[in-house]
Amino acid sequence: MADLGAIALWMALALSSYAAVGAVLGKVRGVPALVESSRYAIYLLVLVLLVAALSLVGAFISHDFQVSYVARHSSLTMPGQYIWVAFYAGNEGSLLFIALALAVLSALAVGLAPLQVRDTLPYTAGVLMLVQTFFLAVMGFLANPFDKLPFVPPDGQGINPLLTHVGMFIHPPALMSGLIATSIPFAFATGSLLGRKTGDEWVDSGRLWGLVSWGLLASGLLLGSWWAYTILGWGGFWFWDPVENAAFMPWVALTAYVHAIMVQKRRGIFRMWNIVLINVAFGLALYGMFMNRGGPVPSVHSFGASTLGWIFLMFLVLGVVVPFGLFFWRYPLLKSAQNLDSMLSREAAFLVNNLLLLAIAFVTLWGTVYPLLARLFTGVQITVARPFYDQVNGPLLLALLFLMGVGPLLPWRRATLATVRRSLLVPGAAAAGAIVLLLVLGVRQHYALMGFGLSALVAAGVLLEWFRGTRARRRSSGENHLTAFFHLIAANRPRYGGYIVHLAVVMVALGIIGTTFFNTQRDKVLAPGDTFAIQGYQLQYRGTVEEPKDDRTEFVSTVAVYRDGQLMATLHPQRAFYPSFNMAATRAAIRSTPVEDLYIVPSENRPDGSVVFRIMVNPLIWWMWVAGPVLVLGTLITLWPERRRATVRMPSRAITPARLRPLASPSTPLPTPEGGRPSPG
Repeated sequence: MADLGAIALWMALALSSYAAVGAVLGKVRGVPALVESSRYAIYLLVLVLLVAALSLVGAFISHDFQVSYVARHSSLTMPGQYIWVAFYAGNEGSLLFIALALAVLSALAVGLAPLQVRDTLPYTAGVLMLVQTFFLAVMGFLANPFDKLPFVPPDGQGINPLLTHVGMFIHPPALMSGLIATSIPFAFATGSLLGRKTGDEWVDSGRLWGLVSWGLLASGLLLGSWWAYTILGWGGFWFWDPVENAAFMPWVALTAYVHAIMVQKRRGIFRMWNIVLINVAFGLALYGMFMNRGGPVPSVHSFGASTLGWIFLMFLVLGVVVPFGLFFWRYPLLKSAQNLDSMLSREAAFLVNNLLLLAIAFVTLWGTVYPLLARLFTGVQITVARPFYDQVNGPLLLALLFLMGVGPLLPWRRATLATVRRSLLVPGAAAAGAIVLLLVLGVRQHYALMGFGLSALVAAGVLLEWFRGTRARRRSSGENHLTAFFHLIAANRPRYGGYIVHLAVVMVALGIIGTTFFNTQRDKVLAPGDTFAIQGYQLQYRGTVEEPKDDRTEFVSTVAVYRDGQLMATLHPQRAFYPSFNMAATRAAIRSTPVEDLYIVPSENRPDGSVVFRIMVNPLIWWMWVAGPVLVLGTLITLWPERRRATVRMPSRAITPARLRPLASPSTPLPTPEGGRPSPG
């Protein structure tokens, strides 16, 4: 299987190189057959890389420990379901996964490309295959997942214990796919510049694939937060870790991009700005992959032992300098079809939204890079911790939440102050009411009050838009309320799918505010039979069972949870020690409700049977995990293609049978009559 995989890998490198050169050369030299051949090479690349991926999976299944990658990331005791996780647990396998994901996405992007971009599609394909060639060349020459050891070890090292979690089945693939999927809208934008098509031809494709990349990154980030919350044992979901930031920053840039591209599609403005945004997003995605490939900042998420950082740093530099060089070259051709009419309009709100998002991205980038610069120029080791990000990004995120509530309520082109007052009357009243209620309940933290108030503003604005739209549709069609609501969403999927995503963001905001300002944490040593009270809960520790396993020793504790003398739940927090890794891994026991989580994790098991527990009450964090499915639903609705109604245009004069011609394919030139213009037939 390893030999087959290695052969497939080299075949893939040859195919991607041929497709990159052939697509561009065929377009420049006017050889349609070469362009078509390159397109087939892209499709074939998917099959070849699928063979390589299945070969690596087969090596894991057969425990072929002569393959170095298999020996380092699996063992005889590893449960079979974790083969998929082991596949991308290290550098070599994750690169193969990225290459396969890019091949699939590229084939779909090229195959489904609309007619508007067919003229520049060879350039787009060339850019995609150039990126693909880089990853395949790195695997072929520097990080081959099929390299063999000179001997066959009796067993492998095993999978990292932190990866034996259900979230690892989706979290890393979603993030890796999201990062590399940023190449697709970037390639469409770059292809349009190379082909001198600097209007709005690429906008539909750029918006579609920008949303795909955005949705994958958003899902991966939320799943990663859930993984950190349940397994790392510190009770949090985000630590502004350098590699967490590396995935967060391109997502923020893509958030700006998917809003701005909608304005370009509707109004024909922001042409230059969208090229800048997708270039920034692509550059930040490359930075994210550089950090994961063994960047200079240590992280629990990165492949710290990797020596590939330098080659990814070089690719990052090229991926920033070349696209912006092309942008400045084509700058004179990028004039927007229209200008911004007023700063009091929906377009202006989106522009300010974009500036805030980029500010968040670059503040985060500065906090990540500054320790490297300090160490490089002064030799002093500096750590930028969570307080910096909270203090700087916190107000920016609140301003962003405000714009998210106000922006969709503003009209396009131009608004008046009277219009704004009418639009904000109900949402503003909801925000004020929420703040007053919280003050009555005793909440005094200013940032928390602002956050909850702005969340109410956004939610009320969305619900108001739905109510008005449903009422108007019901009056015009006679449908019942539920049918009218669903038909309303179906009639304008991008708009109302976006509103669902906004509600998901509100849910995330509730979780962040609740746990940041109102959580309670205690570390307590409990012996069997001891009790402990926290925030109205009474906990009784009943004992721990030690369970020896082949690769670890598990300690499963039992904690009874009471409230007002009534047994509410029996929780089983776990801790396991892995001798081969000389490390422990925990599994928090969590009782979760929409109001709060009771979170119990064992941090130390003592010989006398007592256990050091970390016990936390985290208000509202349940909403953060519910936000994930809601966000996916909103993204799918936004991406779902609208049903196109067939239109029949009556000819201005009769068409005789002699003038009837078969329809030409997009690559076939239309026959032209004497006047030189395409025939109406």
